[in-house]
Amino acid sequence: MRLIRLLDMGTVPPVRSQTVYHAVAHAMTEETPDTIILVSPARPYVCVGYHQEVDKEVDLDYCRQANLPVYRREVGGGAVYLDHGQVFAQWIFHGEHLPADLDSRFRLYIQPLVDTYKALGIKAYQRPINDVHVDGKKIGGTGAARIGGAEVVVGSLMFTFDKKTMARVLKVSSEKMRDKIFESLEQYMTTIGDQLGTVPERKAVTGLYIQSCSRVLDAEIVPGDLAPAEEAMAVGLDARFATDEWLLQRGSLRQHGVKIHEDVRVVESAYKSPGGLIRVTARLGDGRIDDIAISGDFTLIPSSSLHALEQAARGPGTDQASLLARLNMVYSAHRIQSPGVSAEDFAKAIAAGVEAESRMST
Repeated sequence: MRLIRLLDMGTVPPVRSQTVYHAVAHAMTEETPDTIILVSPARPYVCVGYHQEVDKEVDLDYCRQANLPVYRREVGGGAVYLDHGQVFAQWIFHGEHLPADLDSRFRLYIQPLVDTYKALGIKAYQRPINDVHVDGKKIGGTGAARIGGAEVVVGSLMFTFDKKTMARVLKVSSEKMRDKIFESLEQYMTTIGDQLGTVPERKAVTGLYIQSCSRVLDAEIVPGDLAPAEEAMAVGLDARFATDEWLLQRGSLRQHGVKIHEDVRVVESAYKSPGGLIRVTARLGDGRIDDIAISGDFTLIPSSSLHALEQAARGPGTDQASLLARLNMVYSAHRIQSPGVSAEDFAKAIAAGVEAESRMST
């Protein structure tokens, strides 16, 4: 039976609840054990997905006023408000110890979460691709990424969740829209506390979770500590994650819908795929895409392949068929996995912006 290291970090500063799994991943060597981390933040914060443009997704002015830090993770997905009401469950494994197919990987990761909820009397189940539901309500989502030399899968055990603050931190077009978001969270999201009418002790629930992980992974899970190299990496990442340079890295084209001169225009589009929202900002000129920035709450592995997709989208041939042909080549060359999002979805999102510009100019 193989051994898996357990790092039960308890409660840590907000930034460390994100950087600890990044640090283990970036510091991974052949000798590093597969690792499961359990951790909660000491105080609330907001976390955005790797591919998101933070100022489009989060009300940064409100977060500053409310003293809510905002951090960017190296895992895809959407912006989320996080606090001590969740215990994050983070897997940092060698690639050969997880299924290569992302759908299978999510099934494996989600099983112990489902088992834990069921042991508590909560009828949880996986809702494809990577969510956990109870009676049609979401009780948690998951994300995956390749970070350094490791394969990472993350999610949480949802003890409580502040739906009102979650609705408040998001960037929305109107207060009416914010009210709708809150109503939707109330209607379609749930927690252990909501389901049981009480919040059980953390150690009782995490104990059930670790027992299930041991069964599902056919492994002995042994408590351990961060290695010195991992701690040093975490300290460096704590500082990096707190910088504006890291937080604001996505979104180089800022002049949305602006006509630069007669033949050059910057346009924007948004397309909802099954796997997440795709946002596109593109500069068009002389029948070609001169520059483009793609963002959104999708999962893309490897994460660096987004740059390759942006590069492939540039140039002549702005119709959907031409874009798809170029993007398919990148998908094949980089062996991209993007659950619920395809090369066709990216082509549709880009083409939507081009078509919108064409309608505006005629």
